[in-house]
Amino acid sequence: MIKLIVNGSKGRMGQAIIALAKQDADFQLAGEVDLADDIHAAAAKADVIIDFSLHDATLGVAQAAAKNKKPLVIGATGHTADAKKAVAAAVRGIPVVWAANYSTGVNTLFYITRKVAEILGPGFDQEIVEMHHRLKQDAPSGTAERLAQILAEVKQKQLAELARHGRHGIVGERTRDEIGIHAVRGGDVVGDHTVIFAAPGERVELAHKASSRETFARGSLRAAKWLIGKPAGLYDMQNVLGLK
Repeated sequence: MIKLIVNGSKGRMGQAIIALAKQDADFQLAGEVDLADDIHAAAAKADVIIDFSLHDATLGVAQAAAKNKKPLVIGATGHTADAKKAVAAAVRGIPVVWAANYSTGVNTLFYITRKVAEILGPGFDQEIVEMHHRLKQDAPSGTAERLAQILAEVKQKQLAELARHGRHGIVGERTRDEIGIHAVRGGDVVGDHTVIFAAPGERVELAHKASSRETFARGSLRAAKWLIGKPAGLYDMQNVLGLK
């Protein structure tokens, strides 16, 4: 039985993970950790840690996991480039799954997006539209950023050179290689993502819509199981699902 610690336990995702873990015979819930709780003390009791807290708490969780030599699943998003580097440095020596999205469907979307971009080529303009609930604090979503990164990788260019976050005013004609990224917020939308490939006379759209947080919770638990016994390194859900 896998002893599981959930960090960010009082949040929506934390609660969803805990509920599913209690129904899974492979897991024993060894601790529920949130603000003001001692993550270092909890980590010592775990076989694996799942963190779905806030982005500014990730480094502390990573340090606790590394100190106690515990595998870690990171689900928080909204990290700056410097924060990502600091976390990556902190977790050297332990196996970590760090993904923008833990949905099996979304990770299939990542895979298909790359293939479609390669097939359609530079003649198709690329835009990403994402929508989430009104309480989401970061924009664009980590999933949208990953989709954009995939598109940039196919172009063999840096995303920072190509990203266009929304448009306002007289912005001029669309450039050939830019990648439009648009964040919509409202209501209780769990997460919608659409990748648009548009050319004269035709358009291809790839879409994923999540109706329940359980899809992300199930994916994070799948990742936690997969991590047990893995060598140290940074992995993502593409590794977990065998898509790499």
